Amino acid sequence: MSAPAEGTPAPEPPALGTEAWLVALDIDGTTIHEDETLDLEVIQAVRRAVEKGHEVTLATGRSWQTTEPVLHALGIAPEYVVCANGAITLRRMGDVFEGEGEPEYVRAHVETFDPSAVLVQVRTQLPDGRFMLELADGSRLYTEGMVDWDLTNAREVPFGELLGQVATRVVVVSPDRDIDDFLSIVDGMGLHQVSYAVGWTSWLDIAPHGVNKATALERVRAWLGADPARVLAVGDGRNDIDMFQWAGREGRAVAMGQAPDEVRAAATEVTGSVDEAGLVPVLDSLPQARIPR
Repeated sequence: MSAPAEGTPAPEPPALGTEAWLVALDIDGTTIHEDETLDLEVIQAVRRAVEKGHEVTLATGRSWQTTEPVLHALGIAPEYVVCANGAITLRRMGDVFEGEGEPEYVRAHVETFDPSAVLVQVRTQLPDGRFMLELADGSRLYTEGMVDWDLTNAREVPFGELLGQVATRVVVVSPDRDIDDFLSIVDGMGLHQVSYAVGWTSWLDIAPHGVNKATALERVRAWLGADPARVLAVGDGRNDIDMFQWAGREGRAVAMGQAPDEVRAAATEVTGSVDEAGLVPVLDSLPQARIPR
């Protein structure tokens, strides 16, 4: 489903209770392990936070197709979900009632760009790179070699077919390079008119200029009427730094224990690692909201 025109607000859902927190959780390395498993204690902590009256959502670099199963596994149905590092925000349709099945989500806001110039620039510097484009409708195009990625709703194409597309996100993978070498190459590219973040391993996420998890979450916060002093963001990656700066201005920004030094430095708090279920004490520290949702 297409997004509203730029600047058009999404239909307004019920406002959060005055004591409710807006909680934004990264997925990989924060909520789930590298092997895609979820700790039962994490699931239980997420559900306790919701039962206390807080709005717990996901803010991830993942596509919607790979985010939706995590929502289901956690057993939550937030009003909004942020995907593609802020380029796509989805809205839940209707209320959620016990036993009514999984809720439907539609695109509430989509940011797109023509990545052709940056694709050519990156390929010049990373001739061994493998590329994936996420399109506005959620489908994806990828080049040969993206074997370690979920390829649901995706189609392999030659590099030239990526040019001239309108995309929400670009992923570049260079698996044969160590992360320090990869970071050095990316830093030397001088990428302009895009937003980008480097992942734990040698992959690069590229989004439309000025778009990141923070820009999407600020839009969600305004739609929900959430207090800026009651926002909590938890993450572990370099693509979470903007989110931490946003949340930490008045609220809480929590880095997972295994996060890189620059990510930990951007946070206001550090918790245990994902292997220690570090998310649990953070969620359990939230107070009971006066007006549960």
